[in-house]
Amino acid sequence: MSGRFSFNATDAHIIELSKYRQIAFPQNQRRPVQIGIDIGGSLAKVVWYSQNKNSYAATGGRLNFTKFETENIEKCIEFLKEIIRKDNNENVSMSKRVLKATGGGELLNDELNVIVETEDEMECLIIGLNFLVHKIPYEVFTYSETESEPMVFEEKVIDEEELYPYILVNIGSGVSIIKVTENGKFERIGGSSLGGGTLWGLLSLVTNAQTFDEMLELSKKGHNENVDMLVGDIYGGDYAKIGLKNTAIASSCGKIFRKKPEDRKKVKEEDISRSLLYMISNNLSQIAYLMAQLHQVKRIYFGGCFIRGHPVIMNSLSFGIRFWSKGTIKALFLRHEGYLGALGA
Repeated sequence: MSGRFSFNATDAHIIELSKYRQIAFPQNQRRPVQIGIDIGGSLAKVVWYSQNKNSYAATGGRLNFTKFETENIEKCIEFLKEIIRKDNNENVSMSKRVLKATGGGELLNDELNVIVETEDEMECLIIGLNFLVHKIPYEVFTYSETESEPMVFEEKVIDEEELYPYILVNIGSGVSIIKVTENGKFERIGGSSLGGGTLWGLLSLVTNAQTFDEMLELSKKGHNENVDMLVGDIYGGDYAKIGLKNTAIASSCGKIFRKKPEDRKKVKEEDISRSLLYMISNNLSQIAYLMAQLHQVKRIYFGGCFIRGHPVIMNSLSFGIRFWSKGTIKALFLRHEGYLGALGA
């Protein structure tokens, strides 16, 4: 990876409630704006380093994070132009500015008049994750709605000896599962075509929601038991012999085909949204566990913009990992889960 930027992460911390989920680096040396971008099938993710406003000190800056729908890439380009324009460092001319990207380099080069260096997507994902895990306290957390405090943060960063090996399940439009055995050594061990793009596509067909965030909001209000066939619907209660509760999903959308045509039209958007979200999440949690078992890995990180800090998604993934592993493995989430590639770039 050429020309990699480095950070002094001493005293680095997440700035709560900031617009761009910023991470502060109070000891980092002053430098011009640096930009990394990860252009995916659905979203373009942008990470940029900026100096603290109204600061003339030699140190202090922050990482900022935002995203755009790929079909509206022109909005992303205009945003990047504005970032570059506002950069008050006069020692770097616009023509010499370097932008790191995991794809789409030619378009960015033509539109922004910058030097675009294209980086490997998988490598960037791992570099981004390792940076957050090793350098940023309170970045990693577990999630369970059954606990009094659903989100439990890892207060300290993890040493390399504790971290490896691990699996990253990166859920974007599709899904990649990557095993990392040591710093700089990784391999893609699996994946799935059923990812965020699948949910987005299906819900675009059956709801009036215009954006993925609107679809996730619908799912928060839904009741999947109105469309999913549950264990209790088949057996009248729990199937205790094999460890299945009556609320376990036996067949996603399994009640719909039994409805009369006129009743199918009455199915609520909220209910179908929640059902399909569970369908994707439950499928991925089982695949992730099977991969972890096959490769004898105890740490499973979930990343990608599919998650977006959405409670239903995180709880579904957590429950699946906990159920299949009989409580021996916990799903690990990140506060900047959708920006690993852009950060690594």
